[in-house]
Amino acid sequence: PNWKLVPQKRGLKPEGPPAVYQLRAKKQNIGTLTKVTVGEKNLYKTNKTILLVSETGAGKSTLINALLNYTMGVKWEDKVWFEIVEDERRSQSESQTSDVIVYEIFGFEGKTLPYSLTIIDTPGYGGTKGIERDVIISQRLFDLFSSDDGVHEISAVGLVVKASVNRLSQRLMYIYDSVMSLFGKNMEKKIVAMITHSDGSRPKDVLLTLEAANIKCAKNEKNQPVYFLFDNQQHEERLEEKTFFKHSWELTQKNINHFTDFLEKSSPQTLMTTVEVLKERIRLTACIQNLQERIKLAELKQTQIRQIQEALKKLEAEMKRNERFTVEVHEVYKAKEPIDGGLRLFLFYEAAVCCTVCEENCHYPGCTMGWIPEHCEVMKGGRCTVCSRKCLASDHVKEKWRYVIKTRRVMKTNEEMKKQYEKNKMESKKMLSLLESLGMEMNQLIVEKSKFLDESYQHVIRLEQIALKADSASTIVHLDFLSEKMKEKRDTEKVQKLEEMRSRVDEGTREAYWYKLAERSSAIKNIGRSFPWHK
Repeated sequence: PNWKLVPQKRGLKPEGPPAVYQLRAKKQNIGTLTKVTVGEKNLYKTNKTILLVSETGAGKSTLINALLNYTMGVKWEDKVWFEIVEDERRSQSESQTSDVIVYEIFGFEGKTLPYSLTIIDTPGYGGTKGIERDVIISQRLFDLFSSDDGVHEISAVGLVVKASVNRLSQRLMYIYDSVMSLFGKNMEKKIVAMITHSDGSRPKDVLLTLEAANIKCAKNEKNQPVYFLFDNQQHEERLEEKTFFKHSWELTQKNINHFTDFLEKSSPQTLMTTVEVLKERIRLTACIQNLQERIKLAELKQTQIRQIQEALKKLEAEMKRNERFTVEVHEVYKAKEPIDGGLRLFLFYEAAVCCTVCEENCHYPGCTMGWIPEHCEVMKGGRCTVCSRKCLASDHVKEKWRYVIKTRRVMKTNEEMKKQYEKNKMESKKMLSLLESLGMEMNQLIVEKSKFLDESYQHVIRLEQIALKADSASTIVHLDFLSEKMKEKRDTEKVQKLEEMRSRVDEGTREAYWYKLAERSSAIKNIGRSFPWHK
């Protein structure tokens, strides 16, 4: 085999039983993902893929190791325990480029399972690195599910929950909401609860929190969430007089049996709809950002028009007395601003995709797909779905800069204004003043704003059709923004639809939304404290 056993020390305590070994498996980084492989894949044998998601500290790593030992056929009397997940304290201290790890366990088919296992391990949601990291997790899963050599079907999604959970806090609601917002509707019957740190008793409190959170998942004949119990002590040093260690082992083995039976009966579900959900969320966010920039640009243009109007009034009185009269105006322009980007690894790197024709940011931040704009998720049929003119992908660049809107103070004289007037006259071949030109730009901005507003609305409607949880906390802010702008447009039909969707948002999602706002506000305050002017 292409792996080695490395003894795992327990400080000053003697090893075993069980003797704990760390598997030194084959590890490779593919773009933004890490793949850890034990054994060699046999293309002629069945493989089952499991995706595990949880809050931070739920015991997901121990569960993955338990699935590994079960697959390898390790028994209680063997007095050994193998680990594939690196020690959490060591891995957290290292700088990792990957947020999602794919564990592949091959070569043990026939030991206890007739198939091999692939386990997708996501970082814990709601961790100390903040909600922005949770957004990155979704992007990494999109990379994994949409790439040619990625994962394209899943047999089960394990929602890992600690048995001690007994109340539905804002934080837990945010975690549940974040997880549910990832998937398409066709994944509902693949989602199961995997309850860790269990003593084997019925997890009434956990089931109540799942019910209160309105979690859409697989249900049993009693219409209750399908769940499996696991004890997290299999690797702990055994004391002969402590029989509960054996009970712990038997409890986990029994429930893994039930879980693998579920896998055996569950046909893999394609991730095409889930990829479409993730893509629609990316496009919706990109459209909203572009729309907000258009509104900001329109407001700046209006300010510029008012300034020129006031300057022209003064100029009419002053021109007779002073031919070289000058006025100061704020001129609007676009500039390129450097951004932080990730390392260029293999076929992926993080940068902004910008249209050089429209001078717009089409996907910022976080485009990771491929080296060239054609591979960005906002491209469709060789054209951009975001920029104003829907330009060809070849008109775009993927670089570590973005366009920003700025203003500069410019001194204009009556001669410059006349010169600008003549320039506009030549360009438009009509008798247009500078104010008329700005008026035309304003009208164009209004048209484009309406177009982007309608496109954003269509993304929301599409999410409602295909997403397991379309009205997630991440969508609420978009619904409110679109509803407000549709009212300004007086499109009563779409306002009614958006308000109807907003009214269906349950209490749990609202709690998740408030938690998200509070965490973002806290992060901004912490950043502010690091600057000297805070004092």
